[in-house]
Amino acid sequence: MRIAIIGGGLTGLTLAYYLQQAGVAYDLFEASERPGGNLHSPQDLAGYQLEAGPNSLLLSPELEELLTELGLQDAIQEAAPVSQHRYVLRHGAYQALPASPPKLLTSSFFSLKTKLRLLGELLRRPAPPVPGETIASFFERHFGPEVVDYAVNPFVAGIYAGDPKELLLSLTFPQLAALEQQYGSVLRGFAASQKGKGGARRRTITLRGGVQTLTDALAARLTNYHLGHAITGISQPAPNQYTVAATGQSDLGATYSHLALAVPTYAAAELLRPLHPAAATALATVRYPPMTLVYSAYDRAAVTHPLVGFGALNPRVEGTYSAGSIWTSSLFPDRVPAGQVLFTSFVGGAQFARQAQEPEATQLAAVHQELSQLYGIEGAPRWQGRYYWPRSIPQFDQHLAAARAAFAPLAATGIVAVANWQAGVSVPDCVKHARNVSRELAGSKA
Repeated sequence: MRIAIIGGGLTGLTLAYYLQQAGVAYDLFEASERPGGNLHSPQDLAGYQLEAGPNSLLLSPELEELLTELGLQDAIQEAAPVSQHRYVLRHGAYQALPASPPKLLTSSFFSLKTKLRLLGELLRRPAPPVPGETIASFFERHFGPEVVDYAVNPFVAGIYAGDPKELLLSLTFPQLAALEQQYGSVLRGFAASQKGKGGARRRTITLRGGVQTLTDALAARLTNYHLGHAITGISQPAPNQYTVAATGQSDLGATYSHLALAVPTYAAAELLRPLHPAAATALATVRYPPMTLVYSAYDRAAVTHPLVGFGALNPRVEGTYSAGSIWTSSLFPDRVPAGQVLFTSFVGGAQFARQAQEPEATQLAAVHQELSQLYGIEGAPRWQGRYYWPRSIPQFDQHLAAARAAFAPLAATGIVAVANWQAGVSVPDCVKHARNVSRELAGSKA
């Protein structure tokens, strides 16, 4: 048994690590010269520690276990306590988003009509799931349009770079559909599910040197990791036997019992097209909207907003240029020079795709103007920069549902997927999925 892993991002590296721990032979191929994929933590010469991918991590049990095994306990850096505060733009000003259902009812964030709708939701009876329902449709049924516009929309844009009117509930928050089936009321079901858990939140952390520290540590542990090997084709000389070809090499000389695809759907489609054209066609339809991260640093004295929180989101109905900003220096003060603050603003995603593709100078100027207006900033930024992703996060919509369905039969032929379009978009999701797949593959060896 030998496994070819194509793609050296987080899921590919994690899968290789656990296979190596289990004594399963593998080869991991990565086209670029840098491990980590979307986990990228550039260090600017001006002294700013930046993130081009995830800006922080929620510490799940699986992720904590992996960090411990890699000896990264001392690299863990807790977010400042203010991270529990989140803000949403409403009528041109930032308001604190209530952190719990009871606070939703007592705060001034939502109108009286919506508060009454929230109380009425507690009386809903159990109901079967609605096939193909979107996130927006589900929340509007339960809580009304105001909740969709000012809570759900910015949240989904922040997590998935997506549009809640397009993303499917079954692919993003299936637990909510399960609560509706069992309890009718999502609020009642959530309260019941939290009994005995003490209300403890997962810790928000980063790693010293950036989240890329995790993938760098994984890559350093691997014995069969091949950087700079762009796989250009796969062939199947016999059932459950595969060979792969790389740039400049028609055959790398090994035969594999399994292929683990840790690449985006569009890359997987090109590799699979000769062998499985129907699955390739479905994979090619999955959408990855563009995203630009704009970094803006200012003297602290020039910013009148207190910046006591994780950051702020901009609902689409507010008509802003960006989808929101993380207050990087509030979360991790040591990531900026003393006396400065740093905003990481998100320009793009499914709802802001046009802005994501504008020239850099246009983006920097527009973000600075917007930040100045919303945060009471006087003067020019000390420094600005950007990082552009032509294709960011896969959209968990009907196209992805069809792609997963078309891909599923390939497991019987020894082809599995471990990329984020199968695992989920968060780092904990990817780690958990890769570990589970490694156990399945190691079990099939026995």
